[in-house]
Amino acid sequence: MIYWQIFLAFFIPGIVGYGGGPASIPLVENEVVDRYGWLTVEEFSEVLALGNALPGPIATKMAGYIGYEQGGVLGAFVGVFATVAPSLILMVMLLGLLYKFKDSPKVKRMTMLIRPTIAVLLGVMAYQFFTSSYEGAGVWQTLFLVIASFVLMEKLKVHPAFVIVGALGYGAIFLAG
Repeated sequence: MIYWQIFLAFFIPGIVGYGGGPASIPLVENEVVDRYGWLTVEEFSEVLALGNALPGPIATKMAGYIGYEQGGVLGAFVGVFATVAPSLILMVMLLGLLYKFKDSPKVKRMTMLIRPTIAVLLGVMAYQFFTSSYEGAGVWQTLFLVIASFVLMEKLKVHPAFVIVGALGYGAIFLAG
């Protein structure tokens, strides 16, 4: 019974919480504090603060923590699954619809328009990363990391995960201060 309650406590906010994690936080609070009484308002605010401090989507972190507190590892799994299930269901339905009409000229035109948008968004993100790196580490450190990463990935074909780990190690050793 507890797993069903955990599922409902996070599935319902996932359905009606349009706008992602921040929009569904009051709905999750209503479920776990008011409806089921698993947490007090103070405890919920601490879980929210902890979730905000960690990287990643806040709704899934909260669901995992609260689900674990109420139902152990299986409860954490149920909570996280219930949080992502509405998006997953909608995505599968939309992908099915897109696949059905993949040969449509309108769908082809739409996907052709999305590609440059994604490229621009990735370019802006890369520029922002470069700018913050430049401001935090300096021009020479940034240039070294950019050139080393390029050579390792493009010329020596090193997997990007190893390059990232190497850059993190470099930063921990030479840029910690």
